[in-house]
Amino acid sequence: MNIIGDVKDRFCILIDDIADSAGTLCNAADALKAAGASDVVAYITHGVLSGEAVNRVNASSLRKLVITDSIIASDAARDSAKIRQLPIAPLLGEAIKRIADESSVSSLFD
Repeated sequence: MNIIGDVKDRFCILIDDIADSAGTLCNAADALKAAGASDVVAYITHGVLSGEAVNRVNASSLRKLVITDSIIASDAARDSAKIRQLPIAPLLGEAIKRIADESSVSSLFD
């Protein structure tokens, strides 16, 4: 794992689409902390979190892993103090409504 740039005393945010085993994600968090990052959080769209992923996240340098409910979280993920699941249905519903109404979808993210 190579860190490009100086992360010393920085708050680092990792963003990805899918976390399955969470191995790369946790290795990246550990590398950032080892390089001096003050804190590391991650935001993932689809938290598959299969196998030992939840244990891996719990043992990692991540302070928080935020996932959406696009995939139903396991009991272990729901019980983890490090994992937070956010509902995505309201955002998808509003996007679909705006598409049907021919209004701005991009303004959802302003």
